[in-house]
Amino acid sequence: MRTAYLEGRSIAALARDHDVSRGAIRTAAAGLLPEYTAVDPGAPAPELAVALDMPGKVADFLSTANLEPSERATPDQGVTVRRGQGYTLRVTAVPAIHRRLLDLCQPLDGTRAPR
Repeated sequence: MRTAYLEGRSIAALARDHDVSRGAIRTAAAGLLPEYTAVDPGAPAPELAVALDMPGKVADFLSTANLEPSERATPDQGVTVRRGQGYTLRVTAVPAIHRRLLDLCQPLDGTRAPR
C-alpha cells in the first residue's frame, strides 16, 4: 500500500482497493504525507498557546506594571468574563509568557519571585 501511494495512487483509490476508510490509509501512510513530515526532525516542537483565567485583581495589577510589548499584548487581547461582583480575564499565550506574568505578580502574594 505504501509503495502504491509513493507511486502516485490516490488515498481514495487505495481505500477502495483495500476496502478500508480513507482515514485508515492516511494513518498507514502518515510518515509519507508532506503535512506530517517534519522539516527538521531534530527541531524542538513549538510551544502551543494556552488559555488561562486571570483574576481581575491580577489583571489590574499588570495594567500598571512595566511590561514588555509581547507581555503587554497578552492582557490587552484578553476577554473579560464577569464573575459576580468581580471579573476574570481570559488570556491566551505561550507558557513562557504566562510564567513571566506570574513572576511579575509575586508582590501581590507578598513573596519574592524564584530565581
